[in-house]
Amino acid sequence: MSAEQAVLGAVLLDPEQLTHLEWLAADHFYRPVHQALFDALRKLRNDGHPALSADSPLPLSWVTDAVGEAGQHVRGLTAAFAHTLIQVCPRTEHAPVYGRMVLEGAIHRTVAQHAIRLHQAARADAVQSEVEGALRTADVLTGVLTDLARRWGTDPRPVPPTAGPSAATDITPPEQSGQVAEDERFLLAVLAEQPGAMAEVVAWLRPRDFADPTHGQLYRCLGALHHRGEPIDRITLLWEAQRRGLLADGTVSSEQLTALCDGMAPGSADWFGRRVMRSSVTRTAAASARAIRTLAQDEVLGPGRLINHALHALGPLVEARTRWATANSSPAPKATPSAPPAAEPPPDRVKAARARSTPRPGASHPAPASRLPTLSATRPPSRGHP
Repeated sequence: MSAEQAVLGAVLLDPEQLTHLEWLAADHFYRPVHQALFDALRKLRNDGHPALSADSPLPLSWVTDAVGEAGQHVRGLTAAFAHTLIQVCPRTEHAPVYGRMVLEGAIHRTVAQHAIRLHQAARADAVQSEVEGALRTADVLTGVLTDLARRWGTDPRPVPPTAGPSAATDITPPEQSGQVAEDERFLLAVLAEQPGAMAEVVAWLRPRDFADPTHGQLYRCLGALHHRGEPIDRITLLWEAQRRGLLADGTVSSEQLTALCDGMAPGSADWFGRRVMRSSVTRTAAASARAIRTLAQDEVLGPGRLINHALHALGPLVEARTRWATANSSPAPKATPSAPPAAEPPPDRVKAARARSTPRPGASHPAPASRLPTLSATRPPSRGHP
């Protein structure tokens, strides 16, 4: 707040300071009255206010006209308020530094606001079984971070924070609805009972996409069996779970596995897998939003670090979004064009190939093994030995 007052006071005292604040926008100010006043000062400058061309000391009309222009957009703005801003400005030549402080506060507020919108969009999509709203909001957040990085003068790149939550997966997900857990159980049952069903989802579905950690562990067991090319059924799944220690540590029991497989309903692994993947996308978006909001509330983080850490927190969502697009893309039809006639290789290449395969002059083909002379007959006797 003090920086906002100092910027406005410096511009009211010295309009030339606006030339050093081209990168500062009115919406970077927190208070609406400050936004209106800064916008009015810039408008007067762009319209060529007479006070800017006067060689005499700055006339009072610069202040009164700015207050009058800003008063058309906000209420309660008086000339006394403008003089208060002038009094709190320590030095007018420090206006760029004051403006940078204003921009720093605006970056923290803007990142936090868009993180809240992303979290709200993700929760709404989770209720409606959609992902489009969260993905659109994530695109907006990415664009905002890129624009803020340009204004701050830093290179936008994902950088993990040195401490605290480094990714969306570090934050405990909220309790999931019964429909999500039911979809996961049906998917695991289909994968365990239908031959070849694992091939439909293994390319894009990951264990972390399951809301229930136990379901993710069982999917990991199925993926291991599929990777090794071993048969998949309820017995092999139980065997793999036992090998991974899931029975010993109480993660799952044989009775639970049997009940899971017995509760299989006819269905497509691809269909159930996309439902699980869809809930994973919204869950990842909400977790990324919470991580970014936590970063934005940390006043110790500078704007450059905040922007880069926020881009890193969006990384899990970007990865999940890519796999979601893969799950919903149908394989392209294989084209079967007639093979064009092979072109003749260059003469130099033909000559080099023949040179490698042509026997050297004087070389003879090796004799059959049965006709080779014995070692004792070909090697001359050594001196001193009979």
